[in-house]
Amino acid sequence: MAAVYRLPRNAICAPCHEGAKAIIGFLNKDDEQQQEEGGHGSVLKSRGSVKTNSPTKGMRDAWEQVKEMRGREEEGHQRAAFLAQGLAMAWKEGVHTDIVVKPGTGPPIPAHKAILAARSEVFRHMLAADERCKAPAGDTISLPELTHDELALFLAFFYTGALDEDGGGGGLPVPEERQLHALLVAADKYDVPFLRRACQARLAAAVDASNVLRTLEVAELSSSAALRERAMDTVVEHAEQVVFSPDYDDFAVRNAGLCVEITRALLAKMKTVDR
Repeated sequence: MAAVYRLPRNAICAPCHEGAKAIIGFLNKDDEQQQEEGGHGSVLKSRGSVKTNSPTKGMRDAWEQVKEMRGREEEGHQRAAFLAQGLAMAWKEGVHTDIVVKPGTGPPIPAHKAILAARSEVFRHMLAADERCKAPAGDTISLPELTHDELALFLAFFYTGALDEDGGGGGLPVPEERQLHALLVAADKYDVPFLRRACQARLAAAVDASNVLRTLEVAELSSSAALRERAMDTVVEHAEQVVFSPDYDDFAVRNAGLCVEITRALLAKMKTVDR
């Protein structure tokens, strides 16, 4: 059955809409024609037999390339889902786990040495066979800075590459802000770059005047330059609301250096406005 291509509503201007309709009409007609010819046993012309100056050849070739790219993209998604689902199942069901990771609070969580070593250079060295940096006796690693729930999210990302259930995150809920903070700091400490970028992106998208001080503080703690810059811009944009908030006094006590930078950023903005 030929594919039918439809336009989204209110997506493009009128001239572009008419041009797109013409292209889509041609593609639909071309697909139907090829299907009819194939159904009657006709021999389709090869690409080489089509004249190079044919007005439809370039468009047909381009469409074939688009379909090929879509096929490769879909295959990549299926491969990633296959790997993530398999690893997540092995972790959730405790299949052949060979190490236990202990959080600061709550029960320990079984895991696989190979996964830990593959995802983190720090864990790879901790689990190395040499005497200087091998894992503690009993095949146990302690991460006291993480709670049980935070550790579960941390390990789930190792197996799935996702932060929540929608992305295949081991059936876990969407992380709260404080959990994202803990994950970002842990990703920085244990050298998990992909998790670090995922946390930064999630926090940067959610930063506003109500949480910017917490975001700025965790960005400084985790050496996240891009998140730090995003948070500082938000402070400057909502300066009065942030500086006169109840949280600012405690923030200033803990982060004198950041307060100096905030003051300088505000003065720089005032100079720009005066000009």
